[in-house]
Amino acid sequence: MSETRAAYLQETKRHGTVLFPFNIYPCTIPRDFPSVALHWHKSMELVYVKKGRGQVQAGMRWMDAEAGDIFILPPGMLHALRGVPGSAMEYENIMFDPEFLGSGAADICAQRYLVPLAAGRLPLPVCLRAEQPVYPGAAACLKEAEELCGQRGNGYELGVKAAMLRFLFWMTQAQAEPLPEEHRDTERLKEVLQRVEREYAHPLTVAAMAQGCGCSASHFMRWFKQMTGSSFISYLNERRLAAAAERLRQSEDSILSIAEAVGFETLSNFNQQFKKRYGVTPRDYRRGVEITAGA
Repeated sequence: MSETRAAYLQETKRHGTVLFPFNIYPCTIPRDFPSVALHWHKSMELVYVKKGRGQVQAGMRWMDAEAGDIFILPPGMLHALRGVPGSAMEYENIMFDPEFLGSGAADICAQRYLVPLAAGRLPLPVCLRAEQPVYPGAAACLKEAEELCGQRGNGYELGVKAAMLRFLFWMTQAQAEPLPEEHRDTERLKEVLQRVEREYAHPLTVAAMAQGCGCSASHFMRWFKQMTGSSFISYLNERRLAAAAERLRQSEDSILSIAEAVGFETLSNFNQQFKKRYGVTPRDYRRGVEITAGA
């Protein structure tokens, strides 16, 4: 799995292994990709900003992100990332299955904290910044987990699990955000994003998506724009381009076959859309030419 891989949409990828579902992915926006589109998954995600600046969306709210900030994105939360003009954002994308912490155990820790965490019902802070009292302890836990994963010494898995449990402890000591209500619009948006994830490689029209939502095409377009800040077609193209970029990094398939595999009908349109979004051609991207497009 590529170190620069990021989660897109309703993600079903397993992070780490079946027996050790934990991993850390170093990422940079825009060097690795211009942005991470709005998505959600059942994993716990932490975004630990190491250098530069950017923005993180949690739920329906965008927040500025600076070096040192830690964003806590529990299972089921809609979230996205993007850059800001004139700055790159280097961050660690820390992903793990909540069951990794022991939510299957029959004890008070599982009952009060781990089971609610896995269900997205545990009140947590969305962002930790350096001036907050719990920050030093929380940041030390993430640093320890990173060092253990880098060294992979005997028993490192125990150390990582212990560090993440201590991180969760510090989260319970911080000022928690109120749990957002899962209103019908949010549920419907998740269903739409799931369908995009399943079918982005096939023809997907506004009319078909609107029919699936039981509304008119014009209403669907207005609603999707209001919920995501993007038109549906722009969002769909973003997903297809992200899938193409990943294939370009990880396979030797021809550019034409990649374009077709992610849903573009013509190579010329794919090349045009890719360069517009990433600032480089697909061929140059595969060769490692740095992305110049903004988020």
